[in-house]
Amino acid sequence: MRLGVNIDHVATLRQARRTFEPSPVFAALIAQQAGADQITLHLREDRRHIQDRDLELIKELVIVPVNLEMAPTHEMREIALRVKPDRVTLVPEKREEITTEGGLDVKGMEDYLRDYIKPLKSEGVEVSLFIDPEEIQVEASHIAGADAIELHTGTYANLWNEHRFSEAKDEIERLRKAGKQAKEFGLRVYAGHGLTYQNVKGILELSDIIEELNIGHSIIANSVIFGLERAVREMIETIRGGRNGI
Repeated sequence: MRLGVNIDHVATLRQARRTFEPSPVFAALIAQQAGADQITLHLREDRRHIQDRDLELIKELVIVPVNLEMAPTHEMREIALRVKPDRVTLVPEKREEITTEGGLDVKGMEDYLRDYIKPLKSEGVEVSLFIDPEEIQVEASHIAGADAIELHTGTYANLWNEHRFSEAKDEIERLRKAGKQAKEFGLRVYAGHGLTYQNVKGILELSDIIEELNIGHSIIANSVIFGLERAVREMIETIRGGRNGI
């Protein structure tokens, strides 16, 4: 499986102070250098973390593919057509939610999405739909003209985290079934949401179906802890060394 690294929460930390650091652009470059196959970022309508300029710079500077998560609005489509990320992943979005809750109801907006997707594909942008592992949503994604689906793994992740392993195993089978169905329709299959260093091991059972995982929070959370020593030491060296200027 390939790994797409979501750098949204680097921007979350920056926006907490409305300052310039930490830079999600720098984080994207580090992730690329560390071996990430893709950089994923979600430009939300309320701009709570990633900003338009972050997207522009990341698309300009990284050499791995850029996956833009976005709500299927006309504003976001115009941005995508201007910046031309390698892929857009259409996701549901609510202003009050902490993070994306569940998959896109493709079946309920099939006609809208069919028209919405066409200009993106005509510009060479791959279109993926973030959906729950449900037969009706997989079929609707195919009818709407998507190139790929990203299966929502949040239910599995929550069950695993609560040590409800039998139910988590059942959810793995739901993901397997949905992934197989998608492949029969000729769709590429990705997955993500809520995956951690611990629970991702269950998803590896589906490596014959899922070709890519998009993971963000767990990676960024661990980087805060395990990357902190170097940051502290460098600050001490800067202070005690008495260096002036930037």
